[in-house]
Amino acid sequence: MYTRQNQKDLTRAQKQRFTAAVLELKRNGTYDQFVRTHGKYFVPDRDRKLRVGHMSPSFFPWHRRFLLEFETQLRSLDAGVSIPYWDWTTDNSPASSLWAEDFLGGTGREGDHQVMTGPFAYGKGNWTVTVGVSEARYLTRNLGRPQTPIKLPTKAELQWAVDDPTYDAAPWDSTAQGGGFRNKLEGWAAPKSERWRNHNKVHQWIGGHMTGGTAPNDPVFWLHHAFVDLVWDRWQQRHPDSGYLPAQPPPPGDLQHGRVIALDEPMPPWNVTPREMLRHQGQYRYE
Repeated sequence: MYTRQNQKDLTRAQKQRFTAAVLELKRNGTYDQFVRTHGKYFVPDRDRKLRVGHMSPSFFPWHRRFLLEFETQLRSLDAGVSIPYWDWTTDNSPASSLWAEDFLGGTGREGDHQVMTGPFAYGKGNWTVTVGVSEARYLTRNLGRPQTPIKLPTKAELQWAVDDPTYDAAPWDSTAQGGGFRNKLEGWAAPKSERWRNHNKVHQWIGGHMTGGTAPNDPVFWLHHAFVDLVWDRWQQRHPDSGYLPAQPPPPGDLQHGRVIALDEPMPPWNVTPREMLRHQGQYRYE
């Protein structure tokens, strides 16, 4: 059993150990395999294929397993390392500690949005982007999107999602109108005046590589999704009688038949079911 800590509580040594392990996974080629996996399973609503990682009920269990696989690789290099989480409702400024030179580095420079500071700056020679549709080989960010400013989600926006007692709702995609915690936290269920909420809004606020299917090119991805995982925990504790939906696969003839994962169906690429990922106690805890 190990602990995932709030990034703001990490010591300088802990930050250094985390970034060193990430850089080693990048150097040995393991890191880019994770970027490819995320890109492969970034399937939007309009595709007629199986949606397992996004815009579907398995968003939470799929990413929980994805983070565990990554964390296992980190800990194989340094058993004292785990994925920190970033509470973006509190540390909500480009001046927050995670963007410091000694941790993830800051926003991109004006013009091409290239990250120039921190261990993942292209100029340091250790972080060349090789996976994705962008031609940029350097990491990009545009924190806060100054040209068309947006803010990170507020505590109230997050609570709006956590308060919903229903896990998810038909048609089990980004258009689910009946509410549902999953869609509200993933960030598609929003008033017409604003396109994104919560998780998706964070990706947009960071900008650059975080806005696409190969978002893990930016290491902040892991801290963001560790917090999303923690919020799923909070929701489960708040609504102990509310389970994963759909419990059964949509029947033949349903537009979502074969396109979403039910409670006991295997999630590629690991052949693990959502039921198996509903709990993490015994593996890690949040502090």
